[in-house]
Amino acid sequence: MLRALIILLPLALTIYAFIDCLNTPEDEAKHLPKVAWVFIILLFWVVGPVVWLAAGKARRAHSGGRTPSEWRRGQRTTWVAPDDNPDFLKSLKEENAKDESLQDREAELRRREEETKRRESGAGPDDSAPPAAS
Repeated sequence: MLRALIILLPLALTIYAFIDCLNTPEDEAKHLPKVAWVFIILLFWVVGPVVWLAAGKARRAHSGGRTPSEWRRGQRTTWVAPDDNPDFLKSLKEENAKDESLQDREAELRRREEETKRRESGAGPDDSAPPAAS
């Protein structure tokens, strides 16, 4: 079991450092270009990842605090539910107006299609009405 740990731990550290290096923007890689860091991580199995994690990346604290829970504390807005948010309600009204205009257009299109079918079948728009008694 200990033998497996001796191999798996450095392998996991190397994989983590490699992925972290690939996901790091070029301007955040310190001291060397990112390509050089990738080669160092892959060639120097244990030392490379440790050096990358210690000195290879510009790590800065988030402006809201040191931990993710502190980052989110100041982000809460005054709106709790969507029904209390006037912007959301306004967007719903606009969406409903679009839906109504779309329904009007669809009804107009259906009416025109029926009119076209009547013309094609040879009956005029007045032919569908019952004949007047003489």
